[in-house]
Amino acid sequence: MQFSEQWLRSWVNPALSSDELAHLLTMAGLEVEENEAAAPAFTDVFVAEVLSVTKHPDADRLNVCSVNVGEAEPLQIVCGAPNVAAGLKVPCARIGAVLPGDFKIKKAKVRGIESSGMLCSGDEMGIAADVDGLYVLPSNAPVGMPIREYLALDDRLLTLKLTPNRTDCLSIRGIAREIAALTKSPLNPIVIQAAALSTELSIAVALNAGDACPRYAGRIVKGINQAAATPDWMKQRLERSGIRSISAIVDITNYVLLELGQPMHAFDAAKLSGGVQVRFAQAGETITLLNEKELTLSDDLLVIADDREALALAGIMGGLASSVTEATTDIFLESAFFAPEVIAGKARRFGFSSDSSHRFERGIDFGNVREALERATQLVVEICGGQVGPVTEQITTLPNRKPVQLRVARVAKVLGVALPADEIISMLQGLGLACDLAADVIIVTPPSYRFDIEIEEDLIEEVARVFGYDNIPVSPSLARMSMLPQAGNRRSKNVLKSILAARNFQETISYAFVEEKWESDFAANANPIRLMNPIASQMSVMRSTLIGGLVAGLQHNLNRKQDRVRLFEVARVFNGVAADQQPERIAALAWGGRFAEQWGVSKERVDFFDVKADVEALLAPRVAEYRRANHPALHPGRSAEVVLDGQIIGVVGELHPKWVQAYDLTHAPVVLELDVAALVQVEKLQSAPVSKFQAVRRDLALLMDESVSVDTLQAAFSSAKLSVVDSIEVFDVYRGKGLPEGKKSLAFKVLMQDTLKTLTDVEVDEAVTKLLQKAEECGAILRA
Repeated sequence: MQFSEQWLRSWVNPALSSDELAHLLTMAGLEVEENEAAAPAFTDVFVAEVLSVTKHPDADRLNVCSVNVGEAEPLQIVCGAPNVAAGLKVPCARIGAVLPGDFKIKKAKVRGIESSGMLCSGDEMGIAADVDGLYVLPSNAPVGMPIREYLALDDRLLTLKLTPNRTDCLSIRGIAREIAALTKSPLNPIVIQAAALSTELSIAVALNAGDACPRYAGRIVKGINQAAATPDWMKQRLERSGIRSISAIVDITNYVLLELGQPMHAFDAAKLSGGVQVRFAQAGETITLLNEKELTLSDDLLVIADDREALALAGIMGGLASSVTEATTDIFLESAFFAPEVIAGKARRFGFSSDSSHRFERGIDFGNVREALERATQLVVEICGGQVGPVTEQITTLPNRKPVQLRVARVAKVLGVALPADEIISMLQGLGLACDLAADVIIVTPPSYRFDIEIEEDLIEEVARVFGYDNIPVSPSLARMSMLPQAGNRRSKNVLKSILAARNFQETISYAFVEEKWESDFAANANPIRLMNPIASQMSVMRSTLIGGLVAGLQHNLNRKQDRVRLFEVARVFNGVAADQQPERIAALAWGGRFAEQWGVSKERVDFFDVKADVEALLAPRVAEYRRANHPALHPGRSAEVVLDGQIIGVVGELHPKWVQAYDLTHAPVVLELDVAALVQVEKLQSAPVSKFQAVRRDLALLMDESVSVDTLQAAFSSAKLSVVDSIEVFDVYRGKGLPEGKKSLAFKVLMQDTLKTLTDVEVDEAVTKLLQKAEECGAILRA
């Protein structure tokens, strides 16, 4: 909410600067998002009167003006504004003035005629204006008065970023009430008196929507002068609150909205047929709103209607057919309370919002309905005249404000400050909360404007706000602290993150809400978990894979001309609503060069085996098995399932070519996605002596079918359980000349070592023989 600081200070004026006031509000939970000047700085501009205007002898579009600025003699000023005329009151910058943009006014000659100053437009002073040309002032503006003082340009514009629970502060009165409580400054509310009745004319009101509208009030004001101009002070306050002046009646309803927080609406009484009723719309009923949108209504929408048709979308916007126009002479002013749950989300359904719906869907003060109606009536009579009719009001069951118990001892325990009960009561009463003390318990009854106070913690928060968070002392913890034991067979997720970070990956964090297309493309998920109220159309379902977020991150980087991308994310995915259907995954994506660009290494793209090495680093010292994968997101011939202890824990591979094309990628990234639960489990460390005896190496070149995998042979070698064998690793793969078709040759390096003695040739040959036997069981033979 944006508002004028000077308007606020007319209600409460603490001895604080503008910055101090903004800090006070922010620390009280009413965050001041912006604090800016109402107008830029400029000097020596005064209210002036144009005495005479004559054409410039040497320029068709210039005039020579005689201008009274409150000095002994009038000034001669050359002016090219199209609206300059004798008798106008306008701003005048005298010689020596400095306008926005460091524009200095000097004595000058314009086409041979001396000019001693400049008549100013709104743009030249940095303020908005309704007309092109000079900024025209009211005829009663005092000549010689500084324009900054006359237009109150030393004002500040404050913008609050309020949380949804503080609707009571969506008004000047609500903010002033807070400041008065926080600073113990006197509150100077406006005086609202019931209007004197001058006609018996009224319109019947009926509430036919149950609890959706428990209070509605309205009255006729007859014979208004619709041509009456909105006063300048009201226009100024509205404009500095971000609301454009439209007409006197509309401006008055907007003004009461800002002043008291009560949305209001005025109908043209001559356009109403019979009485006014609040009801739910009939399915298929239509209405054209003030924004000229024609809507087809459903039966969950609340409307204000007469005996003939719907007049307004309740709590959101009035209808065009019953709106006030220049020809209106009689109006029906309405003020109502609508249940928040009935209004919430309805305006967004039709793609727009309004100041009324913003307040009603959060909850307004139902005790303010009649008072706001009287205030609006008061302003209508003052500005537009008219004869006031009696208030027609209907009330059903208003919300119940249940008392809340606040234990004084509990306040001390939570805040760490022992406050006496009478001081707590004084703080709460300053906020308008009724309090009764019973022993060590304060019984607090929230007022009608505080929807957010329901439990004891809400009241403790109020005490903390008024006491001041800065005044709560910082005390050291008194709890005895000790290191917690950590299981030797587990490691934290941060270890996994550190491994990938050390391998040149950058962590990314993405939304769990994703585009439905991602689920279809990357997970072949035709029935994802849908959100009932998504925050955006492209965030409508819950993710079941992290790959989509990484591909989006890659696109973001490619759009910014990055030539090498390494991303990873550790997050939860959602395969269902149960806790065991929401596992944590770690996923990574590599794209671009294998190494960062440098002169000493040739430029090669990252491939499957580079990212497979990253998988092995995450698993080490455990070793996984890799099987051909059939994953919807991955290339069918360049991807693999990662199998650990017989369980599939994830996948690794290139992105499928069709998704590379669909997502406008120049070439395929390589991705991995693994279950975190499997990676945080580690084997307990076992100590072993380091052998001081020389290792023995034997190389085995084995011939086998193409279908036999390295993992199959490694598993067979491990099953031999030879204590003298330290490691077996592949160091060469050969296909081609000299081998039968469909065959390949794998060369294994076998290292053998004993911790107690040097191995003999007999022991080495015996171990090699057993390994060859295991290889033969897999269809592999020693290559001749």
